[in-house]
Amino acid sequence: MRSIKFNLLPAPEVLKNDVECFRIAEYTGEEGLAIKVVPNGAPGIVFQHHNGQSVIENIVTPSAITSVPTLFVYGAGTEPSVMNYHKGSSTTIQVILKPHALKTLLGINASVLTNGSAELHEFSAENLNIQLIEASNEQERITLLTRFLVTRLQQANARDTLVEESLRLIHHNMGSINVKYLLDYLNISERQFERRFTQTVGLSPQSYIRVKRFNEAIRLIKTQQFEKLTDIAYALNFYDQSHFIRDIKAYSGITPKSLSQLNDFHHDLVGYAYV
Repeated sequence: MRSIKFNLLPAPEVLKNDVECFRIAEYTGEEGLAIKVVPNGAPGIVFQHHNGQSVIENIVTPSAITSVPTLFVYGAGTEPSVMNYHKGSSTTIQVILKPHALKTLLGINASVLTNGSAELHEFSAENLNIQLIEASNEQERITLLTRFLVTRLQQANARDTLVEESLRLIHHNMGSINVKYLLDYLNISERQFERRFTQTVGLSPQSYIRVKRFNEAIRLIKTQQFEKLTDIAYALNFYDQSHFIRDIKAYSGITPKSLSQLNDFHHDLVGYAYV
């Protein structure tokens, strides 16, 4: 018998502009676990261990098989992935960052981590991993991660408020937004906007909109508000049904119909995954 339980914790007030939430995943079972994750446009930080070793055997995407350390940061992605866990029960703590937070909190060009990950100590967290391993419980680990992020926030460089405004517009107008509208509204050239957006978010504006529209499509599929999948494609202004099916398959690895029939599909305000 195996089970996995997700618990979401809100970000502290001081971090709410840059952190979406903390997510704790508790897995109970003796067999190995494979969690299929679809891209959601958000970066994050992950900590997990057993006796100081990573409980994640590897992360598999269409383009790579990657081993990860106990503490790592990952960027926004455009590929579905499978997180393969070693046998045995485990707990994973995930810090879900806002799309712009790799730049604001860690001070890096987010495109460096697009569809990839790196050890967090590369970004001034030398002792954090040891402290997390030695911590006695998950609440203590949340406190350590929060302290690290608050320190980074205090050292943060200037924010790109134009990119953050563009993200707000995208999130509030998912069914109709496009890059041309953003360029006109923000009064910026396409070349300059794409450069700044990609450095901050890790994806081009068009790629980010596609990923977020895909996530909204999943949300609508799971709510069962629409009788036909074609109605969802129409509601989100996909060019046609074939484009809708193409994006669902590209980002999830399965067809819209198969996606709608999954029973073990986990979804929350962060994103979507299934076992």
